[in-house]
Amino acid sequence: MRAFAKLTWVQTKLYWREPVALFFTIAYAPLMLLLFGSIYGNKPNPLLGNRGMVDMSVPAYAVLIIIAVGLISVPIGAATSREQGILRRYRVTPLRPLVYILVDVFVYYLMTLSGMICLIAVGAAVFHVHFAGNWFYVFLAFTLGTLATFAMGYLIAGVAKTARMAQSLGMIIAFPIMFLSGAAIPLQVLPHNMQRFAKLIPQTYAVTLLQGLWFGTSWGKHLTDVAVLLGVMIVGTLVAIKVFRWE
Repeated sequence: MRAFAKLTWVQTKLYWREPVALFFTIAYAPLMLLLFGSIYGNKPNPLLGNRGMVDMSVPAYAVLIIIAVGLISVPIGAATSREQGILRRYRVTPLRPLVYILVDVFVYYLMTLSGMICLIAVGAAVFHVHFAGNWFYVFLAFTLGTLATFAMGYLIAGVAKTARMAQSLGMIIAFPIMFLSGAAIPLQVLPHNMQRFAKLIPQTYAVTLLQGLWFGTSWGKHLTDVAVLLGVMIVGTLVAIKVFRWE
């Protein structure tokens, strides 16, 4: 446990020394909320089911943070550590490889959660965002969506031969997902064909799950969302373990 805590502290400090990763984790989503919230306000909109734009955007932008960390920071960080020989050196230390992996996931999760907290704080302070759900349920949905996306990120790191390739693959996959899953642009305003395509994207189900629970709907209405995310998390993790390389 002491080794876990110490390594967590070290990994967290290293993350904070990466300005680009830190920007997309902490600042990007709140800045988008400030920009579009100041333009469109938070009045009920018929296109959004009579919800305010900001009210809909806060849970959606949380998935934006999840995508940025899970599909960009995770594969780049893992591939860079492998390329620099850091992973190989961990394997020859008394520290069990599983501990390093758990710490890595935990630190990325903490950073993602920090970004969501900052996003909610901005929404509450500036736009008085409405919340009608249960915070614990929203936290569980956030965790499920995060772990499912992290599994995809580690899978990218496993198949990428270099850190540069991991960066390219991560961005090629992440940015279309951001705009087609409903994380950056509401699904309701997308053309019908794009809405159908969005159903093929796992993060779409994270957006609908978080938005639904944010407004107080029950888990029973989101069984498909939960099933898809659980499936992606389990299958993605198993495949990532299979293809992940330490050196």
